[in-house]
Amino acid sequence: MRRFDLHTHSLQSDGTLAPAELVTRAQAAGVDVLALTDHDVTDGIAEARITADRIGITLIAGVEISVTWQGQTVHIVGLNVDTADHALQQGLARLREFRQWRAVEIGRRLQKKRIEGAYEGARRLAKGTIVSRTHFARFLVEQGYVRGMQQAFKQFLSSGKPGHVPGQWATLDEAVSWIRSAGGQAVVAHPARYKLSAGKLLRLFGEFHECGGEAIEVISGSHPPEATQHFARIAAEQDFLASAGSDYHGPDNFAGSEIGRALARPEGASYRDVARQKAWRGLGRLPALPDGCVPVWRDWEMTGLAAHKAVAGCLS
Repeated sequence: MRRFDLHTHSLQSDGTLAPAELVTRAQAAGVDVLALTDHDVTDGIAEARITADRIGITLIAGVEISVTWQGQTVHIVGLNVDTADHALQQGLARLREFRQWRAVEIGRRLQKKRIEGAYEGARRLAKGTIVSRTHFARFLVEQGYVRGMQQAFKQFLSSGKPGHVPGQWATLDEAVSWIRSAGGQAVVAHPARYKLSAGKLLRLFGEFHECGGEAIEVISGSHPPEATQHFARIAAEQDFLASAGSDYHGPDNFAGSEIGRALARPEGASYRDVARQKAWRGLGRLPALPDGCVPVWRDWEMTGLAAHKAVAGCLS
């Protein structure tokens, strides 16, 4: 049975592994089908595909697009996209331009708090084209301003803090249209992590469906088990396909070391609280989709392998 991991990152965005190394590690972890879904950039796909073809793992070209919806940032994953598509690349280029401006502005705001060289430090830590808040957090840890990544976000980079710059991302309709233009499938990433009420989350799903979105991440590395069951029910009720991805950023990603290890939802805590506090599961370490889910890969023909071997409902 084939193992899928359809949400991962490389150093082209805020991961810590080169695309080729990510693919190699995925194979070693038992992954058969891997999607590289860097934030707002597809530059790592070519390198990853060369390695995937060489070692016999199926690579899915993907991207994770930043979206502003009702004042909140949400992420939409595109799977099986044509990276040469003009509309997709034009849209991603616009988001990267904003990211670059935001990075400079974060550096400026931190400098006002007497944190010198933050932009240059974050730029140095970013190995690809994307300079993200994660790189600023790593800089703050490196320079001793904070003891860990969680503290960096809490003290400097989250909403209302000195280095926070609100996102100005794509609209939901734009993100889905770019993915569909590129021949891909649009997926709502890690829905338990958003600071949205249950009602607003359902409205997000409804608008996403109306835009042509096809799937939600039922299984995410940051979802506790009960969230998986919850979103499996929503997928069935709203006729979504189900996706699964670890949201892997590398062996030293901060979620595993800094944001606690809770796997169950404490009394009174929301799914989002747990999602932000628990350790991310490692690359490929994902459970099977719950019964009744229709996998996003149901109709795929696996490029790079001879046969169409996707098995509905099976991850391992």
